[in-house]
Amino acid sequence: MKNVFDIVLLTALPASGKSEVRRFLKNVDEKALVEDFHIGKNLQLDDFPYVNMMRRIDDVLASLGKERVFFFSADKPFINSYDWGTLTEIINRDYEDMISGRKYNENPGKWLIDRIEDSAKAVGIDYRLKKLDSNTLDKLALEISDEAQKILDDKYDNYTDDFSDKTIIIEFARGGKDGSSMPLKEPFGYDYSFSKLSKSILEKAVILYIWVTPEESRRKNNARANPNDPGSILHHGVPMEVMLNDYGSDDMFYLVENSDIEGSVAVKKDGVKYYLPFAYFDNRVDKTSFLRDDVSKWDKEKVKDIRDSIKSATDNLFSMLQSLKTKR
Repeated sequence: MKNVFDIVLLTALPASGKSEVRRFLKNVDEKALVEDFHIGKNLQLDDFPYVNMMRRIDDVLASLGKERVFFFSADKPFINSYDWGTLTEIINRDYEDMISGRKYNENPGKWLIDRIEDSAKAVGIDYRLKKLDSNTLDKLALEISDEAQKILDDKYDNYTDDFSDKTIIIEFARGGKDGSSMPLKEPFGYDYSFSKLSKSILEKAVILYIWVTPEESRRKNNARANPNDPGSILHHGVPMEVMLNDYGSDDMFYLVENSDIEGSVAVKKDGVKYYLPFAYFDNRVDKTSFLRDDVSKWDKEKVKDIRDSIKSATDNLFSMLQSLKTKR
């Protein structure tokens, strides 16, 4: 067995510390990454840039006198909640692109529209953007071209010819309405989105969950939000109605507690049950916000605390992965 994870699903409520942990790992020496965390040089996938672009597309459509297609308004939740599945399917497609090294020569704005539309179609949502008249669609593709090219460039920066010593870190957040009872109803929560991950991801993935309460998630979301930098991984803010409607609770611990193998999340897909090893990093008392600062300003004692906490979690993950290998 490899000494490093193939795929880590880095999950948590918004502003819990996922992106900060990812940044921390990016700044750990490669040898220490392997020895301390069972993580190889990390390649990263994230669905947030697509959420940001769906809002951007809506804004462009509104400026052209057209109806928004993804969100009720700039600060509201999805019109169609099954777009949580759209985002998961986008992850699948970006993962396959990374594995195959696929690059695109078409107009980047058109590529992004196709990526979103085809991913939505795969989870049962009919085309929305492709039903626009050709003039509007051309204007939209042109308007978002630069941002779409940035997404493509970031994708290509993670491509490699050799995955043997690499770990792919896939970051996303899922949840449900504040006060929801468990289990969360489809299409909300991790249960639904995990079931939409591709077989090739499920066969190799482990889950590293960053634990904060919904209340702490909302507090940190407000603290990090920079309205002048809405597309930033580290400084974006989620609208409060979305925080309460889509991230007011989550089902991660429910899934762990109800798995038939301790220390795992059971995911059912196409008649097969996959057991994903699970461990958490307790960030209910904030340990990660300082990681948004310039690296030169990181406090050494705080870094040690982060290192020790993540090491404990990843050691548990690797041990569970070894014990489950016969089930995969």
